[in-house]
Amino acid sequence: MPLDYTTLDLLRRNNPAWRLLRSDHAPLVVSFFQRVFVDANVRSISQADLVEALEDELFALRERLGADAFPQSAQQYLNAWADDKKGWLRKFYPSGSDAPHFDLTPSTEKAIAWLASLTERAFVGTESRLLTLFELLRQMREGAETDPDTRLAELTRRRAEIDTDIARVKAGDVPVLTDTALKDRFQQFLQMARELLSDFREVEHNFRLLDRKVRERIALWDGTKGALLEEIMGERDAIADSDQGKSFHAFWDFLMSQRRQEELTHLLEDVLDLPPVADLNPDPRLRRVHYDWLEAGEVTQRTVARLSQQLRRFLDDKAWLENRRIMDILHGIEAKSLEVRETPPSGDFMPLDDSAVTVDLPLERPLFRPPVRPQIADVVLETGEGDVDAAALFAQVVVDREALVRHVRQALQARSQVSLEELVAERPLRQGLAELIAYLQLAGEWPHAVVDEETVTRIQWEMEGGTVRRASLPRIIFVRD
Repeated sequence: MPLDYTTLDLLRRNNPAWRLLRSDHAPLVVSFFQRVFVDANVRSISQADLVEALEDELFALRERLGADAFPQSAQQYLNAWADDKKGWLRKFYPSGSDAPHFDLTPSTEKAIAWLASLTERAFVGTESRLLTLFELLRQMREGAETDPDTRLAELTRRRAEIDTDIARVKAGDVPVLTDTALKDRFQQFLQMARELLSDFREVEHNFRLLDRKVRERIALWDGTKGALLEEIMGERDAIADSDQGKSFHAFWDFLMSQRRQEELTHLLEDVLDLPPVADLNPDPRLRRVHYDWLEAGEVTQRTVARLSQQLRRFLDDKAWLENRRIMDILHGIEAKSLEVRETPPSGDFMPLDDSAVTVDLPLERPLFRPPVRPQIADVVLETGEGDVDAAALFAQVVVDREALVRHVRQALQARSQVSLEELVAERPLRQGLAELIAYLQLAGEWPHAVVDEETVTRIQWEMEGGTVRRASLPRIIFVRD
């Protein structure tokens, strides 16, 4: 994108990152976000936890700068930072939660990274970056080469270099990297690992923008349903076939490989145990950074899956036929809302018909008449003194979905697929039918789950009293890739 005057002026007025850098509260915002999101490597934080952390931050600053330094409350600051006028935070409600959560926007993360690059560094490594550039150029050249003779010549040359290195090691000449070279490469790894987590936010943000565009198209559509379905499915395919979509899915397939996960785990353990690297006091969480990548990728995957589910609900045949009038009214409301989204009117927006008030007095309702005249026996009730166990009144069955997800993931680490029957055999149902239903719901949300309607499986579990329950259902298979 050219950085001409018009482009820069537009970015200055509309880009959230630029607004953050121009803000008087930039030191507070950047330092706070850096500590609670970036340094802690956290993607989203609940509103209650974030308000508490910001209140502590504001209290410390008021003690140092005076009571009038930041007059508003933490909740007011968070709401303002999440407003569209600033766009530094994203406020959302996770699936299955009534509590709002906050996450950094990609623009905010870019501003934080740029400010971090302005600080002086005690050690600036250049060798590893140069080697990385050479390796990228070599991969591009070899990957684009179509001449078999040229490819064979390059492979022969590399094999000769490997044979030379083998001969040197056999002769006792074992070259090792210096401490400086190790530190250089480790710093390069830290930077790229952090940038990778930042890229996930931007990828997820772009998918949400695509989802928003599709919703707007549905709201403003006035043609046939067939044409809408064709256009929406084309949009969905365009998302998957885009460069960003292809790159993300290639990364996801690479990371989901069990062999690659084990290799990354061993490499991280070996590198972090090296004395020069240990002297840098790296964050202990680096040992599981690939699991952070996996978790961030799952968030993006869930966003894409949610997009598909929402489109499917929008295009449901039954809802379309039975509620066409209601949908037309809602579409009209959505269309008017989209028209004034950027410039909301100051006066009356949309007239509403006067509603008639219906008054129903309780005394006007007829009294209840039992269908059969009760027979009241002349029996004297006596007060009992027996002990009654009231524990059952407080017994509630709560299924931990996160534990079930962990069970599935652990099972898929050692195999490419696992059936629900095998999962129950390895980890018996402790909460009976409720836990089985939770597994079925999880299978409906799993990205790569298969339901074999032709094969019927029987799953059984034992109740507390020793009673054995059985359920017959189609075979459900959780697939890793």
